[in-house]
Amino acid sequence: MAAPLAPRRGAGAAGRRWLVLLPPLLLVLLLVRPAGALVEGLYCGTRDCYEVLGVSRTAGKAEIARAYRQLARRYHPDRYRPEPGDEGPGLTPQSAEEAFLLVATAYETLKDEETRKDYDYMLDHPEEYYSHYYHYYSRRLAPKVDVRVVILVSVCAISVFQFFSWWNSYDKAISYLATVPKYRIQAMEIAKQQGLLGKAKEKGRNKKSKEEIRDKEESIIKNIIKSKIDIKGGYQKPQICDLLLFQILLAPFHLCSYIVWYCRWIYNFNIKGKEYGEEERLYIIRKSMKMSKSQFDSLEDHQKETFLKRELWIKENYEVYKQEQEEELKKKLANDPRWKRYRRWMKNEGPGRLTFVDD
Repeated sequence: MAAPLAPRRGAGAAGRRWLVLLPPLLLVLLLVRPAGALVEGLYCGTRDCYEVLGVSRTAGKAEIARAYRQLARRYHPDRYRPEPGDEGPGLTPQSAEEAFLLVATAYETLKDEETRKDYDYMLDHPEEYYSHYYHYYSRRLAPKVDVRVVILVSVCAISVFQFFSWWNSYDKAISYLATVPKYRIQAMEIAKQQGLLGKAKEKGRNKKSKEEIRDKEESIIKNIIKSKIDIKGGYQKPQICDLLLFQILLAPFHLCSYIVWYCRWIYNFNIKGKEYGEEERLYIIRKSMKMSKSQFDSLEDHQKETFLKRELWIKENYEVYKQEQEEELKKKLANDPRWKRYRRWMKNEGPGRLTFVDD
């Protein structure tokens, strides 16, 4: 019984060996391509670009350009007139447009030094099939304009838009403050003390109309408010260093400064155990409150003093302060008539109906 089983084992082992060798063989068959130098879809296709223009591989740019101009005039679709025996660059007289496009493609390939170098390399190394495809399409699909120029122009345009947008917001803030009685009265008192309002009401030949006097006074008041009030936050006076272009240019400097500051922080407070100064305490408080620098700077000085008195840089103290603020907010909402009305509406009507409040 053992003798008939031996051939079956040998056949099974041979089958397993073929299964192991089959994937590499299939991969080799897929990767193998014909070693022809001229490939359809690349450059001039199955035609030699040099033969299309009727020049040799050693021809210079002037000779290539001259041959192109002659063939372009000859096969231009608007000017082409078939002649007896006119075959063109391997094509029939009826396909003058195809001949013209082929001539143009050959010229575009050979006039550029880098493209011509890739084409000559393809002629000399036909076996590197995939490499030729990569070089051809990487050059063909590459942007015609330098990407660095596009990025620079875009950043400059964004920076200009930022500057004018911020300046518009700043002017709106100044115009609003000029309408607030508190600031307007103070600005007028300062203008009177400096004798600026008297200059606006000139007499004699330089006498101005009421509208001109009013506009002049408004301009004086706004200028005084600009000089006396430091607006922070989103409506602050625009600074050149805050624009995107300058932020990108100063990014390496800011990065190095942050690394130096962070190393000093670790060395002074984590390793040597020094006590926090006022600036460091405010920084920890700001991070605990998750506020940006501009938001934190817009707070009143007495608020910052309260934070320091309550020692909010200590985590436990900040948690107590945070809970107090949440409780205070709940009390305000509970006593707010609008909030009561909203809760009553949510209880009786719900968000599924559309209603109008007449207030």
